Amino acid sequence: MEVAFYHLTKVRADQALPLLLERTLAKGWRAVVQAKTETRVGQLNQDLWAYRPESFLPHGVKSDPDLASLPIYLTTASDNPNAADVRFFIDGVEMESVIKSAAAPKERAILLFDGVNEEELTAARNQWRVLKEAGYALVYYQQSEQGNWLEKHRSAASGS
Repeated sequence: MEVAFYHLTKVRADQALPLLLERTLAKGWRAVVQAKTETRVGQLNQDLWAYRPESFLPHGVKSDPDLASLPIYLTTASDNPNAADVRFFIDGVEMESVIKSAAAPKERAILLFDGVNEEELTAARNQWRVLKEAGYALVYYQQSEQGNWLEKHRSAASGS
């Protein structure tokens, strides 16, 4: 599994996330988005319904029926009821315990972090260090001036 760090410099996580979720669904993948608080999950739930009139991002939360069928699941917990291929971590949520558990995504774990928020930046740096020491394959993307993603660094898995 690849672990990716997306350094947001031009937009906030709630602005970047829908675009990344569209790309995820276009690949035929399922996603989990893990936030720190239920309030944040509620806001994301509303934001995704209102994202763009011409675009539909099918998603749900814990209180919805048939979680296994959801293409996108929003949560604060380390659950994975839709057998996600990709898991997005936002708001500085710690990844290591989740990606080592049965809730790990099949393909990719992605941390979106705000490069202007010192707390999120520090948390991302700490997570990079911990995951690199644990032997994960890591990749770091940063937004360009135009807002697209540029790969800046790749760290191969060490097999630890």
